Amino acid sequence: MLSINAILLNIIDWIKKWDTYFFLKINTKFTNPFLDFVYPWYRDSITWVPFYVFMLVFMMVNFGKRTWYWLWFAVLTILVSDQTSSTLVKGFFARPRPCRDEVLQFQVRLLLDGCSGGYSFTSSHATNHFAIAMFFSQTLKPFIGKWHQLFFVWAATIAYGQVYVGVHYPLDIICGGLLGCGIGYLVALLFNRNVGGLQLRSQIPSL
Repeated sequence: MLSINAILLNIIDWIKKWDTYFFLKINTKFTNPFLDFVYPWYRDSITWVPFYVFMLVFMMVNFGKRTWYWLWFAVLTILVSDQTSSTLVKGFFARPRPCRDEVLQFQVRLLLDGCSGGYSFTSSHATNHFAIAMFFSQTLKPFIGKWHQLFFVWAATIAYGQVYVGVHYPLDIICGGLLGCGIGYLVALLFNRNVGGLQLRSQIPSL
């Protein structure tokens, strides 16, 4: 009979095999010139600065001074998610990126100027964007209804781009997304319960 360690190793090898298979499919097969042009800058955090400015203005117009509490918790969300992924998880698993793998690097279609440094698991892009998407969703859902789901679509398209450009495996994205959602949900819960959540300016009684 196989030992527990042998069974676990077989499972890990099976997961890595399929993870590599889907990575190569996304990175080298499911491609087109339009995405080749878009994704190198679409996945960049700097690209989304106008979106964050819009969110800040939107919050100030609708929620007034309470926006600053919300903003502080949003920043907290990013800090916790980034440090958890970049420092704790990546340092523990120490998984090389596909573009730095000794064998796979020769098959990768790298769309960036160079292969990013550091480890691959989990994707900090996925963790951070899903964390903030979950925080936005859980704090704004009472006011924007079903539109809160678009935050997750936004995060997913950015995370997918990490595989497409050749710097992350699909499993890095999936686990990073789950980790980010967990962090975003907990911070939003902390905000809604301890700060009292958001309240529209029109509903705040005048003095």
